Amino acid sequence: MTIEIHPTAKVSALADIEVSVRGTKVVIGPRTVIDAFVKFKPAGGKGDVVIGADCVLNSGCVVYTGNGLTIGDGVAVAANTTFAPVNHAFMDKNRTIREQRFLPSKGGIVIGDDVWIGANCVILDGACISDGAVVGAMSLVRGNVAPYSVVAGNPLRQISERT
Repeated sequence: MTIEIHPTAKVSALADIEVSVRGTKVVIGPRTVIDAFVKFKPAGGKGDVVIGADCVLNSGCVVYTGNGLTIGDGVAVAANTTFAPVNHAFMDKNRTIREQRFLPSKGGIVIGDDVWIGANCVILDGACISDGAVVGAMSLVRGNVAPYSVVAGNPLRQISERT
């Protein structure tokens, strides 16, 4: 795995970026802050993780590389959010789930610019959170979130929009 951290980014000494055997890349943009106890873990795909400028990933976030994660500029992610751009295969009851490995990609995860993701959210493979959106705490995101919408819950629903 290639790890590219912009010289102006701040990555806590207590953050953990695991090395990939698949050659995936982690890129952390200018002035982005990666807090203590943020975990980057290669799992289930060959996708890269690219985080833009001026972002913050707060303590306890988990970032699986899976089928890829792209985060735009100016994104704030509250504590303990999990990005999981990968899904296990499990339908064959005659093989263990670990033996079945992973399902085909749904396109990874894409986060636009100026997005705020509340604490304890789970963002799944195929999710696309558009520019300016806000995701309420403890939400599950697995589809598209419209630009400047405010969404929350499980199932996710729009509760407002930024004006």
